[in-house]
Amino acid sequence: MHGYTHDKDKYAKRLRRIEGQVRGLAKMIEGDQDCIDVLTQVSATTKALQSVALGLMDEHLKHCVAEALTEGGDAADEKVREASDAIARLVRS
Repeated sequence: MHGYTHDKDKYAKRLRRIEGQVRGLAKMIEGDQDCIDVLTQVSATTKALQSVALGLMDEHLKHCVAEALTEGGDAADEKVREASDAIARLVRS
């Protein structure tokens, strides 16, 4: 079971909203909307995705990493390494 399982519906709903935002961005471009308006919506969409990512990371740390640390050993080291790599990717994006 994944850490986000109990909030899966919430994440799916949020991602569907973000998908709608991206479709709206495409329509804005097709409709030759003002650059600043498009950029504003790109920023909002980016923030929404970052919010989802941070929520998933929080769930991963609380559930998957904490569980692995309890078990200890190589699995714990691997989960911590995975989490560190994922955080690095989020920071770079």
